[in-house]
Amino acid sequence: MVKFYSNTYSYDYNFPAVSLAYFLRYPNPYSRHVASTDTIERYFDPDTQRLTTVRLHVKQSRLPPAVLKVLPKSAVGSDENGRAQSFILEKSVVDVRQGWMETESKNLDWNNVLSVIERHTFRRPEEGLGTADHRTDVEVSVTLKSRIGEQLRKKRQRWGDQATASSVAGAGGEEEPVVKQGWFSSWSSGAVRAAVESISLQRTERSQPKAQL
Repeated sequence: MVKFYSNTYSYDYNFPAVSLAYFLRYPNPYSRHVASTDTIERYFDPDTQRLTTVRLHVKQSRLPPAVLKVLPKSAVGSDENGRAQSFILEKSVVDVRQGWMETESKNLDWNNVLSVIERHTFRRPEEGLGTADHRTDVEVSVTLKSRIGEQLRKKRQRWGDQATASSVAGAGGEEEPVVKQGWFSSWSSGAVRAAVESISLQRTERSQPKAQL
């Protein structure tokens, strides 16, 4: 399952102020869920006048009870109280000469459950509009891909293949062995997918209040 959010809006501040605020947003006392931010790589291309930065954000959160009920702690990396850490890789490119910045953030864990890719484009208005000194245009897109349904289908296919092989082997009258199933077997595909996707989409909507489906 893939869901896509996108929207455009503007900040009433010039491009230098908005781009600086983006890099200074973490850490801050109002975002206590962000445990740390580290710069992994940063380089400047003198030919293109572009600054490229790669950062790693470590975020802490408490998983909702609905997730803890349908996912084992080994799959989400949470403790007994439902607290978990998420690692977010962020790459940004700033073009000072042309007046734009592009960013991409994606989760490094939970990929076996849900993949989230968030992209921003900040751009200075075109010259001649009379707004370049106090406005920055923004384009936002968020792509969510759920992998639970895919995992369940693969599990069922393997179980079916094993059951077929067991039936063929037991055609001579021997008792058919019982096919062992893991923790996926106790799940309802629709219920699990709906629970995880619903929680993820709600959190995405809260983090992107101006985004539209």
